[in-house]
Amino acid sequence: MYFQHIYDPTLAQASYFIGCQQAGVAAVIDPKRDVDVYLEMAQQQNMRITHILETHIHADFLAGSRELAALTGAELYLSDEGGPDWQYAFPHHGVKDGDIIKVGKLRIEVMHTPGHTPESISFLLTDNAATDVPVMLFTGDFVFVGDIGRPDLLEKAAGISGTQEPGARQMYQSIKKFAALPDFVQVWPGHGAGSACGKALGAVPSTTVGYEKISNWAFRYMNDEEGFVKYLLTDQPEPPKYFAMMKKLNKVDRPLLTAVPQLKELDSTALKAALEKGYTLIDTRSKKDFAAGYIPGSINIQHNDSFNTWAGWLLDYETPFLLLAAPSQLEDLTRKLMRIGLDNIYGYIPSTAVWTAAGGTLDQARVVPLEEFRELYSNNNIQLVDLRGEVEYKSGHIKGAQNVFAGTLRQNLDKISRDKTVVIHCQGGDRATIAYSLLAKNGFKNVLNFSGGMNEWVKGGNPVVTS
Repeated sequence: MYFQHIYDPTLAQASYFIGCQQAGVAAVIDPKRDVDVYLEMAQQQNMRITHILETHIHADFLAGSRELAALTGAELYLSDEGGPDWQYAFPHHGVKDGDIIKVGKLRIEVMHTPGHTPESISFLLTDNAATDVPVMLFTGDFVFVGDIGRPDLLEKAAGISGTQEPGARQMYQSIKKFAALPDFVQVWPGHGAGSACGKALGAVPSTTVGYEKISNWAFRYMNDEEGFVKYLLTDQPEPPKYFAMMKKLNKVDRPLLTAVPQLKELDSTALKAALEKGYTLIDTRSKKDFAAGYIPGSINIQHNDSFNTWAGWLLDYETPFLLLAAPSQLEDLTRKLMRIGLDNIYGYIPSTAVWTAAGGTLDQARVVPLEEFRELYSNNNIQLVDLRGEVEYKSGHIKGAQNVFAGTLRQNLDKISRDKTVVIHCQGGDRATIAYSLLAKNGFKNVLNFSGGMNEWVKGGNPVVTS
């Protein structure tokens, strides 16, 4: 058996390439949308990709299953569980609990493991060339390292009311099915630390059934369903806005993107015309460079591992948008965006010089250091806004700070004063620069960015309160 774990740190998302070397065939589980990595792997191993499997209808990324099938001719094996509302709307092989998928000498048994979603399935792998007992379980968003999948996403992200408690109770039963597997079975989940699909995912890529039974919080509630449900539904992080669109696009027939697009460079005339049409300019530079001089109306989302998540919070799927980015970074940025279906990129500019050379002026962000913030805070005549998530805020915040999560700031602009001096902060400054650019874009002139945030506040020995 040939096996590879493919991990995308930008979405904390895992996919898997599993091949039978004797037969020269392979399967891919939960492929990401830029599928060239699987094609290269198959070529290197002299294998044909014949099977493509998905654990469920994903909410956090746009699966590349159909792109990979179009390029390889492989067959799609997708869940037929969950009832009529949870069926894929394009041709595929529907599989149910107990079904067997053969990939050469590899035997893959389908396990229905609902809870995260009603149609969720896991894949139990036996390498018949070596043994007749199962060796690996691919759990998708069912069991993670140290955590389990959240059942509240359908309600909070997709707006399907009344689903989170029934989902939690389904998860309780699925966990018991998991616990009945041999302790030695390796567990390969769909996500790692940093994913919004759980609240405490471990950083190591895999685990075993036995280890999870002694270390995962869920197994402490094996005889307490009510306690399990309560703990599972409490303190889950805010689901990014784009999750609802992913649920839709992963279920329906949609246009395919089988290669990474090449972006066109815009001159000053094209840039000005695009901005006049209402297209958003995403400035991908560092927060320091952005603060020193930015094109009015642009939004700063730094080019790091959180780039696509914040793009998914702030961009819609209908309006074209532009990037300000160095040409050497364009391919990576485009891959990050296509992984969540943000394909509507109008073009890019390599620097602010495209704007200033045509007579445009740059704005500067008003960033305040710790000592200046302390003075402003002691005068007690400011509105202090904490941009972190609710769980972070409750665990410790500056007294008097109002919690407005950066991801939902645009829907809560009425909570931001236009009269007082407003000081915003987050944990380390990244979310604060996003929020500053959003507020500036919406006409706020009274905002200061305490970029050091909670990290600097706590490091300076200043007090925090909890709630």
